[in-house]
Amino acid sequence: MSQFTENPFASTHSLDTNPFDDPTPDPAHAARMEELAQRERDLERREAELTQKADHIKRHGRNNFPPFYPLIFHSIPDEIPEASRPLITRIFQLWLVLGTTLFFNMIACIVNFAVGAKDSGSDLGSSIGYFIFITPLSFLLWYRPIYNGYMKEQALYYYLYFFFCGWHLLFSVYMILGIPSTGSAGIIQTIRIFNSGHWVAGIFCIIASIGWIVQAAGNGWYYSQIWQHHNAAGHTVDKAKAELATHGAKSYFSRG
Repeated sequence: MSQFTENPFASTHSLDTNPFDDPTPDPAHAARMEELAQRERDLERREAELTQKADHIKRHGRNNFPPFYPLIFHSIPDEIPEASRPLITRIFQLWLVLGTTLFFNMIACIVNFAVGAKDSGSDLGSSIGYFIFITPLSFLLWYRPIYNGYMKEQALYYYLYFFFCGWHLLFSVYMILGIPSTGSAGIIQTIRIFNSGHWVAGIFCIIASIGWIVQAAGNGWYYSQIWQHHNAAGHTVDKAKAELATHGAKSYFSRG
């Protein structure tokens, strides 16, 4: 009988509720809106960065390295996968240490020549040649290949890196020793200069020796790390040969 006594016009809402109040916010909806807003901000930032890069390319061209005379495009954030960027950054820093070491090695040999050290003429000529040729060749022969290797993940670049960086590590040991008349201001040369009483020249030799040791130790460590990555990735000589046959030497300079 209760169904016949109920008021069909009675409101099911409380009279104390203000119909003009804002609805209770849904936390999930609010989080979703915040996520969309964040994505929109990220897209706007990325669009601004791309526009800025496009304007830079229009004004200066695509190449950006070396800064004083751009010949190639070099950008670790743009070309290297995020997971590999720290490794490639460290290897690039070691290449910079190598260039600095070659410079101080040359300065040390110049000072040794100025103070009349024995065999300093031969050391001077060799050290100048090292600085002029090894600085760019090291970039092209072992740094650039591993940069391309991690950018394109192609076996050919890994083998180029292993070959030339292997020779570089042997050369670094040779320079650390500092045998007279070889153009090195390494350990033996440093001891000899200090025994001769040439303290200023000896200080430059110490700086060069430390540089050779640091970059050799760093490159040796990352050489082993890259070897492990190379094996885990399944790169083989056959793959390298197939890549060379397919892409040719021009792929060394291309980004694709």
